[in-house]
Amino acid sequence: MNSSTFRLAALLWPALLLAADPSGAMEARLAQLRANPPALYAFLLRMPKGGDLHNHLTGAVYAESYLDAAAEDGLCANLRAGSLVLPNQDGGCAEGDVPAARAARDNALRNELIDSFSMRAFVPGTESAHDHFFGAFAKFNAVKAGHRGAFLAELTRRAAEQNESYLEVMAINGKPANPLADKIGLNTDFDRGREQLLAGGLDAVVEQLHARLDDTEKSRRAALGCDAEPNSPACRVAVRYLFEVLRESPANQVFAEALAGFRLAAVDPLLVGVSFVQPEDGAISMRDYHLHMRIVEYLRKTYPKIHVTLHAGELAPGLVPPEGLRFHIREAVEIAGAERIGHGVDLAYETDSEGLLLLMRRKRILVEINLTSNDLILGVRGNQHPLPEYLKAGVPVAISTDDEGVSRTHLTQELLRAAIDYRLSYAELKEMARNSLQYAFVEEAEKARLRKDLEERFRAFEKPPAIE
Repeated sequence: MNSSTFRLAALLWPALLLAADPSGAMEARLAQLRANPPALYAFLLRMPKGGDLHNHLTGAVYAESYLDAAAEDGLCANLRAGSLVLPNQDGGCAEGDVPAARAARDNALRNELIDSFSMRAFVPGTESAHDHFFGAFAKFNAVKAGHRGAFLAELTRRAAEQNESYLEVMAINGKPANPLADKIGLNTDFDRGREQLLAGGLDAVVEQLHARLDDTEKSRRAALGCDAEPNSPACRVAVRYLFEVLRESPANQVFAEALAGFRLAAVDPLLVGVSFVQPEDGAISMRDYHLHMRIVEYLRKTYPKIHVTLHAGELAPGLVPPEGLRFHIREAVEIAGAERIGHGVDLAYETDSEGLLLLMRRKRILVEINLTSNDLILGVRGNQHPLPEYLKAGVPVAISTDDEGVSRTHLTQELLRAAIDYRLSYAELKEMARNSLQYAFVEEAEKARLRKDLEERFRAFEKPPAIE
């Protein structure tokens, strides 16, 4: 073989190998790239990802976008707290505060606020990473709700740029039901409590939430220009919503919020499920956890068509007493009947963890894995994380982002972390992408379309490069 023929063969061989065995060639490519994280990132950026099933809108927005919105709203920045605050009645800022718009030209202020709103450059000291993370949300809470459509558009664009095709976003909660809950109180006879809330006007609250969600979706599509360009990459991303029940609320409010969420999901096709949110280690969350699971159990029986995913096991040793680690995932599965589990980090500390894994595999309960979030909030990373145990046991998993803005991450970065830290194969990453659609709560016809589209994307991604 002369040198010219050899060079031609060398050029042709990767394409011939890919054509003959695309799976094997992709595995070889991933193995080769694992030693070069930037190149692996570029590979994973292009890879089809299916959906992100665990994504809180308020935490998904990057700090830079909150600062832009704060400038539009005329908000002020409280430098002592590192937070956004409302101006005085005359429109000015209080003594010691400055206009948030100044961050557009003052890099020191801008960087200070970005670090305050997120985990960027955070170093634990008098404040723990856990507390800084959860404390960030109150710091940008003054931004007006009218930006939600634009924020969702930002999130959707980012998903499209990463070859995602589906988002389930936690973007609406049950706070409007709380005044009625306080008036009615908690009746532990749940049938009677439900009757009292409905008689008191809960469905008027549900209608209010229905209008708010529909307006949010219209604003998202308008911000993306989907009426004019319905086939743009961002407009092709299917978006559905999950309802947030605030577990750190009093029990009467939790019941009313959850009931409102189930009833809203029954009438609004955009809302595909219900979840419980807020720190799982909070005082009320820990004290009332069993009651919360009983509430979900009751509502699932009352509204059997409504889907449920629960944050469960977002805990680590030392964060709560040892006995607090033993039952959260199990009760979410056995009592509440959750179809998916968010986080599931304390698996090894649950009572009969091996039996729990077998149960989750048998029931096909997917775990939404949030690696960066679990590292930043809980300090759980590497061989301390249960991802390998879920995979070994055959429990379905999917990689998700949780709060990508606060964590300063995105889905491609999460996949990169998974591929490097756990040496996941291409087949495993591909299966996770498929799981993200198989276990999505989207309506069946749309799910079938999304799954077909995902396979077409994979065929295009795995297609041998053209040889000219």
